[in-house]
Amino acid sequence: MRIHCNICVLAALSSLLLADKRATAFIQGARTQFVSQLDIVTNTSDGKYNRDCRIATRLLAKSPSSSDHFKTNNNNSNNKRTTELRAATGISLPSSPSIVSSPPVDDTNDGGLGVLFLNLGGPTTGDDVEEFLFNLFADPDIIRLPGPLAPLQNIIAGFIAKRRAPKSRAAYASIGGGSPILQYTNAQAKLLSESFEEKYKMPIKTYVGMRYWKPYTEEALEEIRRDKVKALVILPLYPQFSISTSGSSLRVLQEDFSKRSYGDMVHTVVPSWYDRPGYVKAMSNLIQAEVDSFTDSEKAEAKKNAANLAPVHILFSAHGVPKSYIEAGDPYQKQMEKCIDTIKAKLYETNSPENLTIHLSYQSRVGPIEWLRPYTDDVLPELGESGVQNLVVVPISFVSEHIETLEEIDIEYRELAEENGISNWRRCPAPNTDPTFIGDMADMVYEALNEPAQTVTEICIANNIEGIDLEALDESVAVSAGGVGGVGADADLYKTKA
Repeated sequence: MRIHCNICVLAALSSLLLADKRATAFIQGARTQFVSQLDIVTNTSDGKYNRDCRIATRLLAKSPSSSDHFKTNNNNSNNKRTTELRAATGISLPSSPSIVSSPPVDDTNDGGLGVLFLNLGGPTTGDDVEEFLFNLFADPDIIRLPGPLAPLQNIIAGFIAKRRAPKSRAAYASIGGGSPILQYTNAQAKLLSESFEEKYKMPIKTYVGMRYWKPYTEEALEEIRRDKVKALVILPLYPQFSISTSGSSLRVLQEDFSKRSYGDMVHTVVPSWYDRPGYVKAMSNLIQAEVDSFTDSEKAEAKKNAANLAPVHILFSAHGVPKSYIEAGDPYQKQMEKCIDTIKAKLYETNSPENLTIHLSYQSRVGPIEWLRPYTDDVLPELGESGVQNLVVVPISFVSEHIETLEEIDIEYRELAEENGISNWRRCPAPNTDPTFIGDMADMVYEALNEPAQTVTEICIANNIEGIDLEALDESVAVSAGGVGGVGADADLYKTKA
């Protein structure tokens, strides 16, 4: 249904009853039934979402280069230097230009090195659920409304949040009353700091910024500013990049960085890390432990009942996104498939394909529109009907336990699997505080410090995150002087479509 610009406010409000079918949801951390009727509006009349996205590479450029756009807006862009972020080593750091609209920061004290973890967040108690849902739905990356309805975003968010809150509270009550995501993220941050200092003999301070619940990203940024951090590594806790997860959090950073001065702080972003050998090893080790838990008798029984099938099957259940996101250039699906292929290759180093079959599906779809297929709740019955008895389900999109692992997978999907004959169910844990995973994150931070920086601005542009004003981009926007070419500006990265 197309809603024209001349629609009156009263009529728009009445359409709230249909809002669940007009919205886009990518809710990594929120219960599917919270928004079970949500839909997406794409392909607006101005072609807003039909863009050619170029995927950012992870800190691989050796020298900065300038695009035509930056040459036009900044005659000094060729003089920028690629910066190695080594704040804690005593190497002097270049000063970023101050931003007039923000008061200066006293940078006489060296705040050293910081790491900012970005995550989605979740309600701590049942009383927090409605406000959490409001924050979620008020984000235009979660609910995309047609242009004429955009001013009503908060009203619609409040309406949906109030409707969904009772079901959401019940879901959280089934896992203890609230989300454990903050506890896991804090533990990961603490262990990363300890691992980094032990490995590299450098002190590091970690910060946690949640997108939709406390501590909010803005609170973490204020603490970073107060601590006068000199070099900041920004680490989204999403292995695969999506506009709706990492992208939404980076938008918050971009808006803050464009308004306030952080003294001479430089920063770099690790936009995705799904293919890191350490992460792949950590995941394959966790999966192998579950595979090894099947007894010889369980495997023999499975082979007896379905001789043409492997005795053990693995189902990677990734969080889904609307297909229209992928068509608009979101790199999530390609990165997910590459991630699975890499872990599969690692598992097949010690397991025969004759004894282990691997599948990929996508969970948590909402609304009647097309999401990435195949759907987990379709695949599970198909596996059961085919004769699969021994199954390991792997929540591949998530690095810590939360509502979609503890409730959707552990309760809903397990029940569905058992109803369809999958008698021996295993669920691989998320990486959580796995030592191999933590150690690899420490290595990731160290490597980021020694590679050309990728700024928030660069990542936003590289991945076509909306709301970035290309014409306004110059040195005053990017806090880091880490190299305009950090993500491939020489490949027409910053050129806009005619």
